[in-house]
Amino acid sequence: MDHSNYVIDQMISAKSIAARVEELAEEISAKYADTDKLVVVGLLRGSFVFISDLVRELDLPVEVDFLETSSYGNSTESSREVRILKDLRGEIEGRDVLVVEDIVDTGHTLNHVLHMLESRQPKRLDVCALLDKPSRREVDISASWTGFEIPDEFVVGYGIDYAQRNRNLPYIGKVRFIES
Repeated sequence: MDHSNYVIDQMISAKSIAARVEELAEEISAKYADTDKLVVVGLLRGSFVFISDLVRELDLPVEVDFLETSSYGNSTESSREVRILKDLRGEIEGRDVLVVEDIVDTGHTLNHVLHMLESRQPKRLDVCALLDKPSRREVDISASWTGFEIPDEFVVGYGIDYAQRNRNLPYIGKVRFIES
């Protein structure tokens, strides 16, 4: 199938996302109210819009760091081979760490990242995912907080891309490929 022709149907509105991000931030702020500084780790690149909005809503002192992983390339399917392209700059030993992920799909990327981070001995390690596709899970893993559970659809927008496009959409949209 030629994947160059597609349309995007809105699935989750920008307004719904903003409201849910606010709710997530309240819950996270409550859990980490006793921390002196929460290290928020964004998984690049898909989480960059989500992490930006989320940290601005947190009522906590935060430090932001990033990991960049790759398991998709320009495909619509995960390769299940997780590569770390950019590691954290700071130390997390003995610190509270919140990993922010755009979407939990098969679970391979998140599982790999969590094992790597756990080996660095953080005080607490949690995950906040914007989207969750439990029907695609191949690894027994889940986020502490989830924005939205979605069906097995290929989605873009709000930082999530298809072949490096559509990250700038203010909503989450379902990609529908058109046969030509």
